[in-house]
Amino acid sequence: MQGYVDNAYRRLHAEIYGGIDCYYTPFIRIEKGMPRRQDLFRLEASAGDGTPLVPQIIFSSFEEFRTLADAVKGLGFKRIDMNLGCPYPMQTNLGRGSAMIANRAVLMQVAEFIADDIDTSYSVKMRLGKDSGDEWKPLLTILNQLRLHHIAVHPRIARQMYAGDLDLDAFRCISEASANPVMLNGGIRTADDIRSAPEGTGVMIGRGLLARPSLAAEWRSREEWPRERRIARLLDFHNRLLGEYEYTLCGQTQILQKIKPFWDYLEDETGHRTFKAIHKSTTLEKYKKAVAGVV
Repeated sequence: MQGYVDNAYRRLHAEIYGGIDCYYTPFIRIEKGMPRRQDLFRLEASAGDGTPLVPQIIFSSFEEFRTLADAVKGLGFKRIDMNLGCPYPMQTNLGRGSAMIANRAVLMQVAEFIADDIDTSYSVKMRLGKDSGDEWKPLLTILNQLRLHHIAVHPRIARQMYAGDLDLDAFRCISEASANPVMLNGGIRTADDIRSAPEGTGVMIGRGLLARPSLAAEWRSREEWPRERRIARLLDFHNRLLGEYEYTLCGQTQILQKIKPFWDYLEDETGHRTFKAIHKSTTLEKYKKAVAGVV
């Protein structure tokens, strides 16, 4: 997820919690006609850390898709995830993310490329559509012609962003009509949410894991961790991550800008007063004092 999950976060999460089959990068995109340099640098840096990782790309044309796919494969990756789900206007206004769902011409070109690329496994992250909940139907016709690793479906349209009910009826229709495995994405915040996913589907978790980093581990162990255990593991995770940022970044401002988002989805765990104190802190000393209130 953009701005939250980087190489250090993924690696430490895997070491401290586990439970995740595979992590996905924030989307890699074209900027000024080329793959963003920092995206590829981070991807290359992650290649040898042992974390199961799939690069995710976002594109507005076949040329962008091919450039990104070639760049990712050039770094030795054999799996690529295609983002057809991003709802943010900054990307959809460029024809990327959920706006790509209705671009049949480009998707047909992409499908032809994938069909010939026998050495690479592809998957898709998608929404029901950008403006309408039935935009997925022509897309699924194209995807059914391909052998994909899976399709991860967030059953909302882009205009909903992350609000409103999930359209689970539409999700079931996609699951039944898909020639490829389907995963549920969106609204997964508890182990019960994972268990209640329609039979035969996997799950892809984003914000739910930021809000409860132990979620996958709890589900795997079939036990709900008591708060004391969650907080102890959370603080271990945070302290090790902060240590890496203090070692690699320069100055308090950079470090605070990098570490504060760690808590953005954790107000339920920290309590409102501590949550506010963390985000209002202006020095590392004040920040660490605020974090000490997480008990």
